[in-house]
Formats: sequence, structure tokens, C-alpha cells
Amino acid sequence: MKKVWMVADSIVSPLGSTTDENYENIRNGISGLKLIQDKSLSDSPFYGGMIKSPKDDSTSSRFESMCSQVIQRLLSNVSLDLDRSIFILSTTKGNITHLEQGQPDNPRIHLHEVATYLANTFGFKNKLVISNACISGVMALLVGKRMIESGQYEHAVVVGADVLSQFVIAGFQSLQALSPEMCRPFDAHRKGINLGECAAGVVLTGNEAIGKAAVIISGGGLSNDANHISGPSRTGEELSFAIRQAIEEAKIKVEDIDFISAHGTATLYNDEMEAKAFNLLNLGKVPLNSLKGYYGHTLGAAGILETIISAESLKRDELIPTAGFDQVGVTQPVNVIKHRQHSSLKTCLKTASGFGGCNAAIILQKGT
Repeated sequence: MKKVWMVADSIVSPLGSTTDENYENIRNGISGLKLIQDKSLSDSPFYGGMIKSPKDDSTSSRFESMCSQVIQRLLSNVSLDLDRSIFILSTTKGNITHLEQGQPDNPRIHLHEVATYLANTFGFKNKLVISNACISGVMALLVGKRMIESGQYEHAVVVGADVLSQFVIAGFQSLQALSPEMCRPFDAHRKGINLGECAAGVVLTGNEAIGKAAVIISGGGLSNDANHISGPSRTGEELSFAIRQAIEEAKIKVEDIDFISAHGTATLYNDEMEAKAFNLLNLGKVPLNSLKGYYGHTLGAAGILETIISAESLKRDELIPTAGFDQVGVTQPVNVIKHRQHSSLKTCLKTASGFGGCNAAIILQKGT
């Protein structure tokens, strides 16, 4: 099977406007989360990750500006034949803020329209939207991988983004899912999620000359537990099924996984479900982290953002700790990383789960 390499990446987040800035802040233990007191977003203060950037201008929304910044940097880092490339946009809500600004008829409130706008701006002839709740980012990477493997395209530019909005915040508040403090993934005292905003992008290629020794996406899997519209499986079996697919496609063994980048939202049910899924596959002792304590949950950007940071960890042979974690608070054993440490790394498992019972997993490996 054709190898698919990650050959360029970019992140715009509260922790910086490049991948290097983001990674250095994380490795120094800096979180992008803070108490946000903004009446336009919520009547009550909440903890989250917000980017300091201008408001919508006359031509572009904040969402579009963040995406454009990421795409521009990606295309400046690698030369692509855009006729043989596809642009994939991963988002859950896109330009939902147009509703709050009294622009319900703005055509770019529709996901396919904003994807078309971004594709046309940068000269892409082919585009696709992946919007499948919180697995959107990981799923978009997997779809791009499969399109390249099938020979349909040589390259895929995959960008994930979402912004903080009154609509999204009110939705999670109605579910009583927001934490009144900074989130604590897998911790005994976790109280829910923090939300964040981010744009992150990756260039995937099947061109070996471009790929060289870059990180490879070697396997992937998808599943759905059909348990509840917002609550995950109580057994973890369905996420474990997606992980098993990813492992089999990558042609590796469970023992080959050096660390896990978990979804780790810090809700009671998600972290418990993931712990069960990992233990069903004897992964309970594998070092594990969640990046939500640095960024919050960035929705459609999360899977891509966290994949980029995980790839950097692989390249630097470095395990990143889980911000906010102190004491294990799930019923199954998990080896949550508490301190940054050097380790010889080759293979990472990245997982994601979302509303509607969707689950995704991909395997990242150092190229050879």
C-alpha cells in the first residue's frame, strides 16, 4: 500500500501562530486556557482558549481568516500540483457566528460554501467538507490518506478549524458539560470540558520524494457505538474496534505503540469510555496524554491539532504531560503522563470520539 506522509503543518491557536511556538509553549507547561468574561459569548464567565485576533473584516470572518493563515503557511512550506491536490475542510460549525451577527442569509454560513470560498482563494480545484462532530479532524486525515492511497489525488491539504461562539457555548452549557475550572483529563476530580478555538492544517502526500523521512499515517479506523446522541458507549468496545482497525491496517502489534494521544475531554463518561477501550486491547500501561488542558476542546480542529503535536513528539522523542492531571479517576488503569520526559519513540496512537457515538483512530509512525 502507498505510504502517506505528513510533510507540512501549521497551527494558529492561543499558544502561537506556528507549530514551533505551540510546541515550545506546551513543553514549557504553558496553557492557553483562561477565564473568559465576554458577555457576547456567555452571560457567565467560563474557562476556555481564545485567540487574540481582529474581529471579522469586510471580506472575511475570523473563522476564514484563521483558516487562510494556516493554508497560506502550508503552501509556502511545500510546492504542490494543485490539480493533483484536494482541499479538505474539517469543522463542526464553521461560520456559525454569522447567525449571532444577524446574517442568517450569508451564503458562507453553509459549510460547503465556506469551503468553496477558501478553495477558490488559494487555487484548489477540488474540495471536500468533513463535519462529523468531534472526530472530524481525525476522520479528515483518514479520508485524505485513503484518497491518496486510491490514486485519486497525490496530495491533500487538510485544515481543521472552529471558533468560540455563543451558539456552541450555550449548547455545552445546556448539557452541563462545561467545567467551572480548568479541565483535568482522566483525573479523579475532573468536572467537564473547556472549549477552545484553533485552526490547524497538514499537507499529506503520497509522493515519496517529498515525504522522505516525515511522519507517516500508517493506519486508521472508524466506528459508531449508536449509544446516545451525546453520551458515549459505556463499554468502550466500539472505540476499541476502531483502534483495532487502525492497528491492523498499519501492520503493527499492540506492543509497538509507544504512546497514546487520547481524546481526553475530561468529562466523566468520555474518559471512562476511553480507559475501557484501551484496556480491552491491553493498552493500559502505554504512556498516554490528553492535550485538552492546553487548548480546551477545539472541536473540528482538535484531531488535526493534536495529531500535529503528537507528530512533533515522535520527531523529538519526547512525551508531553497531561496538563491538569494529578490522580487517576477512571475505573480501568491508564498510564497518564505527568511529566515531560525523553523516550525513544516510533509509533503513536491518536484517538477521537464525538456526539452521535462516532469514534476514530489513526496510527502515526516515524518515516524511514
